[in-house]
Amino acid sequence: MALTAKQQRFVDEYLIDLNATQAAIRAKYSKNTANEQGARLLANVSVQAAIAERMKAREKRTEITQDMVLREYARIAFFDPRNLFNDDGTPKPITELDDDTAAALAGLDLQEVYEGYGDERVFIGYTKKYKVADKKGALDSVARHLGMFTAKGHAELDIELKRLEIEKRRVEIEQMKKGGGSDTADLLRRLIDGLPN
Repeated sequence: MALTAKQQRFVDEYLIDLNATQAAIRAKYSKNTANEQGARLLANVSVQAAIAERMKAREKRTEITQDMVLREYARIAFFDPRNLFNDDGTPKPITELDDDTAAALAGLDLQEVYEGYGDERVFIGYTKKYKVADKKGALDSVARHLGMFTAKGHAELDIELKRLEIEKRRVEIEQMKKGGGSDTADLLRRLIDGLPN
């Protein structure tokens, strides 16, 4: 089934950042319902097929596969800083780092170090500062890929939190019933009004 112009625009926008809500807004769906519209569009079989086709074409064109990206995330996520050092605690030269450790680096600051002043100034070496890529961000990306942060997981947590809040209010109501008094009766009415049906 062919996509409407608006659905096609959503697909184009979605491929920019893979954010369904923002893609829906940029595709001119209502901002008030963009979250629902984005979810509905992603559930549409024709939209799913168009996104998959475009992603496959992009993967072929760039020669960057999902496996390659996931492998790089894994290198950062499971980076061990001990691999930056020799057994005696001295830092390894960058040319001696293994591929996984080197891939986890975001950069290297290298400063020349001198002793003395003026004509007596003598070069004595370098100060190296390795910058490591964001490990938490990489772990989050791997976890999302594995489905660990699904909407279902958040919904189950929300339900449990609501259940605990309701239980807490019921206990408070029972305690109020036992205590009595006009202030208590007013508080009791307000607590009961706050409970879901």
